[in-house]
Amino acid sequence: MAKLKDKRREKISVASEIDRLEERRARCRGNLERAEFKSKKDELSDQDKQDLEDEMTIINERVLKLDMELKTLRGENRKNMLLSVALLLVSAFFYYVFFSNDEDS
Repeated sequence: MAKLKDKRREKISVASEIDRLEERRARCRGNLERAEFKSKKDELSDQDKQDLEDEMTIINERVLKLDMELKTLRGENRKNMLLSVALLLVSAFFYYVFFSNDEDS
């Protein structure tokens, strides 16, 4: 099962993976905001307050984990962009060298 999931992720671009993680992070932040609002608005028993705080802690941990994954993916995306620019420059250089020599002859 894990290998199948990894194979599917290999086919996904870095940019789409970043978008997916940003959506998940936004949902987690929304859940966190609702939990914070609920804790401030409602009069809760001690047990309910503790459960809500535990839930908020778990959501905060998820958000931090997603932030770390996003940081890693953005770094990878930056490397890919730099590689693309370098390849473009090398291609432009070779185009200039080979086709400018044809015109000089």
